[in-house]
Amino acid sequence: MTLEELIRRAKLWRAGEVASGEGLSTGFEQLDALLPGGGWPNPGLVEILTAYPGIGALRLVLPALAKLSLLKHWLIWVAPPHLPYAPALRAAGVEISRLLVVDLEQAAAGANSDLPARRAPRRSKRAESAVNDSELWAFEQALRFVDCGAALYWPGQLEALALRRLQLACEAGGSLGILFRDQGCAAQSSPASLRLALNPLAGTQEVAIEILKCRGTPRERECRLVL
Repeated sequence: MTLEELIRRAKLWRAGEVASGEGLSTGFEQLDALLPGGGWPNPGLVEILTAYPGIGALRLVLPALAKLSLLKHWLIWVAPPHLPYAPALRAAGVEISRLLVVDLEQAAAGANSDLPARRAPRRSKRAESAVNDSELWAFEQALRFVDCGAALYWPGQLEALALRRLQLACEAGGSLGILFRDQGCAAQSSPASLRLALNPLAGTQEVAIEILKCRGTPRERECRLVL
């Protein structure tokens, strides 16, 4: 077996090699111009790393989500930190009927007849770990779902093997996987197709978008956007 055959079988890619297929436009010309594929790697796993929430990470992906929803693909949100705000999503062009929220904590609360429907049971550390495993499993299955256009997840720490499984799930399902993570995870090695760091610029409404990793060689590593 030649080295080329081994690389193809393992679904590996070399530094400087552009991912096959056309990228999904981010909806931001400046960012599309930086990315070797001209947009989000699709299929592929994307990590968006922020120092703290609320600086526009979700707004960064809304144009692509809107396009996918109009093409009748499902948008699957796994354990979001807040319920999606329908008016804002509609204003961004997202077809709400194509949105599916997977809330395992809410499901667990609803299954317990002694608890109000909107109140989750208090869990031990061991149970919390099990719920996180369930969320990870749900996210992986969403990525493998043939009608899924994009799946979103807000995890904490993830092992390298879990990240590898998610990247493979994106490739198997032909979907876009988006992980919203803390910037402290930037030091962790990751097989994701694309990793971006978002940092607000003091005294402005702009956010600096830095490419930490991508398939291919970007012309520049950073751009500024108003999100």
